[in-house]
Formats: sequence, C-alpha cells, structure tokens
Amino acid sequence: MSDFSFSTSMSVMRKTAPFLFFRMAVYFGIAVAWILATGTGAGIGWGVGAMGDDGFQASSTLWGGAAGFGIAGAALFFMRDYILYMVKAGHIAVMIEYLEGRDIPGGKGQIAYAQGIVKERFAQANVLFAIDRLIKGVIRAVTGLVQGIASLLPIPGLDGIMNLVRAFLKVAVGLIDEVILAHLIREKVENPWTGAQEALVLYAQNAKPMLKNAAIITIVSYILSFVVFLIMLAPAGAVVYMIPGGWSAGGFVFAIIFAWAVKAALIEPFAIACLLQAYFKVTEGQTPDPEWMNKLENTSGKFRSLGEKAVSWVSGGRAGTSTDAPAQTG
Repeated sequence: MSDFSFSTSMSVMRKTAPFLFFRMAVYFGIAVAWILATGTGAGIGWGVGAMGDDGFQASSTLWGGAAGFGIAGAALFFMRDYILYMVKAGHIAVMIEYLEGRDIPGGKGQIAYAQGIVKERFAQANVLFAIDRLIKGVIRAVTGLVQGIASLLPIPGLDGIMNLVRAFLKVAVGLIDEVILAHLIREKVENPWTGAQEALVLYAQNAKPMLKNAAIITIVSYILSFVVFLIMLAPAGAVVYMIPGGWSAGGFVFAIIFAWAVKAALIEPFAIACLLQAYFKVTEGQTPDPEWMNKLENTSGKFRSLGEKAVSWVSGGRAGTSTDAPAQTG
C-alpha cells in the first residue's frame, strides 16, 4: 500500500492547471530552442560540408548538429537556477496550499500568488539555490548509506541486485530536493538552513517507507515517459526530415527532447504531488531523530555545511548569499 493517492494528485494537477500551462510554455519553449539550435548547427555543418565530398558533408552535418545541441544544453544548465526559483518552487507552493485545504487563485493570478509565497520564504534567490545544491549533496550521502547497509548483507548474487538498486535510487531520490523545499515552505521555517537539516533527517529516518512510495512513483513515471517517447518519435522524425542532409541521429535525439519537455512539464509535477502526500503523511507529528542527525553529520560534509550556515543565519550572518550559488540574473 502507498501513502499517497493518485486521484488526489490528479486533483492537484487540475487545481494548479495555470502552473501546468506555465511549465509547458517554459519547457516546450526550451525544447523548441534546443531543436532550433541543433538544426541550425546541422544546417551550418551541411553548408560547410558542401565544399567537400559526400562523406565530409555527412560528417560536418553531424558535428554541426552536435555543436548546436551542446550549446543549447549549456544554456539550459545556466538557466536551471532561474527555473528552480520561478517554476518549480512556485508550483510546489500552490500544491501545498491545495493539499492543506486553502483556497488558491486561478488563471495568471495563481502564478503571481505562488511566486509571492516563494519570495516571502526565500527573499534572496541565491539562498534557495545554495540550499538546493547542499541538499543534493546530502541526498547522495543518504543514498550511499542505503547502499552500504545492503552491501553488508550476506546474500548470494547481491552485487547484481545492488546494480539494479543503484539505478533505481538515482531515479527515486531525484525529486527529494523538491520535497525538502516543500517542507520549508509548508512549515514556514524562519531559518531555512535549520529547516533543510530537519527535513533531511525526517526523510532519512523514514527512508524505508519513502523509498517504497518512490518505487511506485518511479515505475509509473518511467512507463508514462516511455509512452511519451514513442509518441514523440513521429513529430521528431518530421523535424529531422526538414534538416539539410537528413541528420540521421536527429529523430532519436529530438524524440528524447520532446519527451523530456513533457516529463518536466506534466509527469514530474504529478510525481511531486504524490511524493508530497507521502512525505507529509509519513512524517506527520515526528521530530528529527538525533541518531540520524549524527549519522548524516558523520557521513556528509554538505550536511555539516547546512548546520554551519544555520548558526551563521541565527547570529546575523545571513549565510548562503555568497559563494554557494550565483545570484539570480534575469
């Protein structure tokens, strides 16, 4: 049995439809820009290749497309903080409002309302970015603990099983940082660094039920993503047909890009809605276990960094606004 309801998650999706449209505009805009950059690069390569034989033209077209793809990917990498602050955190904020039974506005007002909540909790965007980076580091430590415990079990053939476990964990813990962010917003923690520590400990001490829920959500997400990928092969093939030289690898690559956009815009928020329900239910009424606090402090330097910044925040240093993350631009 899971600790969440798919039907409740669907209700969350319907109620936060304005944010879903906003996500679709953002991620599909990125996908189109990515494809245009790749196509432009392939077109330039095809033009340069016209100075040589067919083999040279095919090679230059391939390298031109790869260069365009890489440049667009680098641009997305630098946009990730903006997306976290403006898109992901805002959507999580209105999800929490709905799950807590509070009224949320519809239409474009919902986006402004959500971003107001985020700015209230994280007045400086780079504080949120810095916390997110440290959380990801601690998550890797928690994952390592789970793997380490399993490796001590004297079970024949466990190595092969652990390979599958590692692959699962990489996916299953991929949205934990969003869950921790939700905890900070929901609890209205004054010191975000202390709140992040508490949320991580709560997750770690409930790792078994949370990973059980994550397993179900991961399987469903993978099935949906694969179906979307198959559907996107046809339009991706049509795009490739329009690229000079018929960039042969493009159909597969573009299908992945289209599928990624659908996953980020629609499937990911659905998974987050499920995980939030599970986390809130499993951790309800609990306090952080000092034993798990010590385990994480001994295992993860990133977790200790959260504690150091929490102390600086209390003493008036307002930590986390310098070297941990770049300031928001745009």
